[in-house]
Amino acid sequence: MLVTGAAPVLAGSGNNVFIDQWGADNAVGGAQHGSWNRMTVIQTGLGNTAIQTQDGFGNRTVVGQSGHHNNSGIAQAGACNVAGVAQFGGHNDAAVAQDGTCNAIGVIQAGHGNSAEAQQYGSGNVAVIVQD
Repeated sequence: MLVTGAAPVLAGSGNNVFIDQWGADNAVGGAQHGSWNRMTVIQTGLGNTAIQTQDGFGNRTVVGQSGHHNNSGIAQAGACNVAGVAQFGGHNDAAVAQDGTCNAIGVIQAGHGNSAEAQQYGSGNVAVIVQD
């Protein structure tokens, strides 16, 4: 089993992280603190994991996974943050949690046997989950 990983930890504002992984059993974990940060993870293959956290205002994180048995976990704290997950394939899991106000979650899953969960605490938040 080949496992690769990257763990950016950035403080401040306006940071951008883009990670693209191909293959099986890859893992990435990232954390950002501050405002207007961007984190994008693309994983293609089987058994991949993406874990991301952001704390602040106006942050954006996106995970795209193609394949089977992939996992995505996102946690955001603050206001006006956006989290998006798109998973294509079977038996994928997505979990997104947000704490604050005016936050948004979007999860799209296409395939069979997928699982999605959205948790929001605060006011003025919106979440949508689409499974096909």
